[in-house]
This record gives sequence, structure tokens and C-alpha cells, in this order.
Amino acid sequence: MPASSGDLEQLKRLGAMLDEPGAELDGKPVGLALAEEWLKVRDRLGRNIPLVPNRVQQEYERRRGKRNIVLKARQMGMSTWIAGRLFLKTITQPGTMTVQVAHTQEAAESIFRMVHRFLEHLPRKIRNGALRTSRLNKRQIAFPALDSEYRVETAADRNAGRGLTITNLHCSEVARWTGDAADTLRGLRAAMPGIGELVLESTPMGAGGCFWQEWQEAESTGLVRHFFPWWWEASYTGMAVCETTLTDVERTLVREHGLTHAQIGYRRDIHANYRGLAKQEYAEDPNECFLSSGDCVFDRDALDARVRELRGPLATRSNGELQIWYPPVAGRKYLVAVDPAGGGSEGDNSAVQVIELETCLQCAELKSKMGGLDLASEAAKLAAEYNQALVAVERNNHGAGILAYLTGVCRYPRIYAQAGQDGWLTSQLSRPQMIGLLGAALVETPGIFSSERLLRECRTFVRHRNGKVAAQYGEQDDCLMAMGMAIAIRNELQAGIGRIR
Repeated sequence: MPASSGDLEQLKRLGAMLDEPGAELDGKPVGLALAEEWLKVRDRLGRNIPLVPNRVQQEYERRRGKRNIVLKARQMGMSTWIAGRLFLKTITQPGTMTVQVAHTQEAAESIFRMVHRFLEHLPRKIRNGALRTSRLNKRQIAFPALDSEYRVETAADRNAGRGLTITNLHCSEVARWTGDAADTLRGLRAAMPGIGELVLESTPMGAGGCFWQEWQEAESTGLVRHFFPWWWEASYTGMAVCETTLTDVERTLVREHGLTHAQIGYRRDIHANYRGLAKQEYAEDPNECFLSSGDCVFDRDALDARVRELRGPLATRSNGELQIWYPPVAGRKYLVAVDPAGGGSEGDNSAVQVIELETCLQCAELKSKMGGLDLASEAAKLAAEYNQALVAVERNNHGAGILAYLTGVCRYPRIYAQAGQDGWLTSQLSRPQMIGLLGAALVETPGIFSSERLLRECRTFVRHRNGKVAAQYGEQDDCLMAMGMAIAIRNELQAGIGRIR
């Protein structure tokens, strides 16, 4: 195998093959072959052994793209594998700047000790030849013959990556980054020219924040999702349990994921030791592992169960802002509930929910930055499409303007009125009622909800320490409040309280 060659051109040829689909050395993908031959890691007994990929690492290597996000249980070996892979790219691809960002200084030092170990155990001929270093310290290794460099930074440093042109970026334990993690990540991404490799990797921590948001939006932002539950780690086994003692949940895990009775025993130990944090520290489901950082107002089990059942919308419009699950049916009556915001690129989101009045079935949902006449026109258009539906607008703040546009410009005739005044008033009395009715519906009739956006907002709607019930910091509740209003107005209509003006 050419690993012993110190020839610079041979390194470059290997570097070109690293990202070439189907390229092999000795019958293995190039990255796997080079990792096993060149890279050494320290095992749990303190021995330096070849980096032979485990199941998780092999699956990541098989599915990875240029932009990746990895959600995993604890100690699966992903940071090690990504560091090794990007190190190989740094020492074989000229002009490479690899930056690895850890969540703490201690973690950064640990990662870089691992990278130094990679370097120290390279074949002597290339280490002292083509890969002779010019800068070698606790945060930086430079290879002048290739004009390449490997750096480790911490997310706590607001200047991390500033002034660099980053080829490959590995962001480790993003869920645990301190400060404004989203702003730090934006700065790092801005330093990437678009041709390199990006990996966001973390164990979960809270249904909210930068990593949670990146995971939720991965499909729309082009990130390849990788989820690795704890049982993919071969060492996670315990005392085998008896078949007759299995719970329904355990039987499901055995049936659907092939867990052994020894793995079930380990799982019981996890839940005994970690209790409420077990789902987070030893992830089993990519939705349930994101525990709310406060007490979630709604039933988490009901939310998670419904999310698992969801299917995508039947149709989308306006670049995905409008999602439709059920088109209008002749003879059915519908309600269009509008929760307006100021609009504009810097404003909050407006939200519109379309429900069938008889069943409360969620038929369509709009979440958009639009406001003013644009929002009024869209609401009127949706209402006309849904059999001349009743339109209810929250009249607080921007709502008065939307109502004026609906009646004066759009000339829409069917407007909900409350106590002799157009629109719905969200007050200190009505807000708890809206939230309570939504919470009851999520438990009693979860099948009426089809929007992942809505359920995601419900997941991060928490009870804060001051007693206030609101969205977690950095999260939104636009779809949630529009749906709460829709359900409350439906109740008023059924009770004969609300009316059409």
C-alpha cells in the first residue's frame, strides 16, 4: 500500500481519491483504508490501536454528503472519526484549512491531543518529508509543502474562524455551545467558500437552540441528517433480562430494532441512573431525545407520538410557507384564523390556520413574514377557496390594520366578530383558555393535527421560572397561537357566543 511513500504527488493522488465515489485501496474505500493504515487512536485500556471504523463510523462514511448534521447518543466515536477523516484530507489535499470547533477549552485540548496522535503515528518517511510541520502547538498544525493547516478553536471565542478561509469545518457538541451559538455558527459558515465539508455534530440538549433548529430545518437547508441511537455502540450491553419481564416498549424495541435482552438490560440501567435525562443522554428517537429546557406545557408523549405518525403535506405553495393537507370539500364549513405580525424581513412571522368547523381538522397552515395587505389578501384568498370560510383575525396590535384591509380593500364579507367588534381579542383571560383547549385537543384528538411546524412549537412552549407560559428563548409560537385561537373560536361558535358580523 502506498502509505509508506513520502512522495508529495502520491499524497495528492490519494487526496483526490478521498472524495471520489467508488474509489478503493486494497478493496476498501480510500478513507477507511487510510484510516486503518495511518491513524492511531487510544482505546479504553490506554493502548494506541489503528482507527478501524465501528458500525456508526462506517454508516456515516457511507451516507455522508458535503453538508452533514449528526445527532447521536453519548460516546459513539463520531468526533474521533470526523477528526480523523478531516485530518486525512488536510494532509493529502493542497491548500486545505480544516477547523474543528469544540464547545469548551478542555474539549478542544482533548480533540487536539487526538490529532497530534494521528500525526505522531504517521509513517516516519512522510512525517519527516512531505508532511514536515512548520507550526506545531496546542491549537494549530501547519504543513507547508501542501500549504495546509489543521486548527482547533472553541465556540466560546467570538472570533473563532475569523479571518480564515475554511475548507473543512467540524462543529462538535453544538448543542452545548455557550453564548449566541447561532451567531458563532453563521460567522464560521461565512468563512467557508462552499467547496469543502461541513459537519455539525452533537448529543441533544433541549428542544430549542441552535443545534435543535439546524436539525429541524436540515431538509430545507441541504444538510444530510445522520441519527445514531445508543444501541449502535457494541459495548452498550448489560445483564440479559428475562423474556417474561419485557414491557410493551421493550418488546417494540426488540421487534423493530433487533435489540438483544442484554441491550434491554443495559437500557434499564440507563433509565435507573439517568431517570428523566435518559432519553437525552442515550438517544433512541430523533424527536424525543430533544427534551424541553423548561417544563413543556403540553403532553410531551402525545406530541412525540403524533410527530412519529406525521406525513408530509399534500401540497405546498409560496416556497413552502403555505402547507395544505386537506383540500376543501363541498358542503363543509371552514374557519381561517389569522395571527398577524408586523411583517418584513426583520419582523415576526404571521400565521394562518385553516380548520374544518365540524371536526376541528387542521386543513392548511401558513407561516410567513408577510403582513399588511399581503397577509389580508392571502387570508381572503384562502377563505374563498375553502367554501367562503369565516375569517377570524386577532385584533390586538397589527390586527386592526388587517381587518381594515380585509373589509375595505379585499371586500371579504364573512368576518368573525366578538362582543360586537370585528376580530378576536387575546387577553389575560382568553390566552390561558386558548392554550388549555389546544393542550386538551393534543391529548384527546391528536389526529386532527398535521403540521410538524405546529407540533415543534408546542414542544418548545414551556413554563418559565417566573411562572410565565411562553415559547422557550429563541423559539417561536406563531402557528401555536393561531391554532389555539382557531380552537377557541370554534368553541364560541358552537356555544352560540361568536358570530359573523
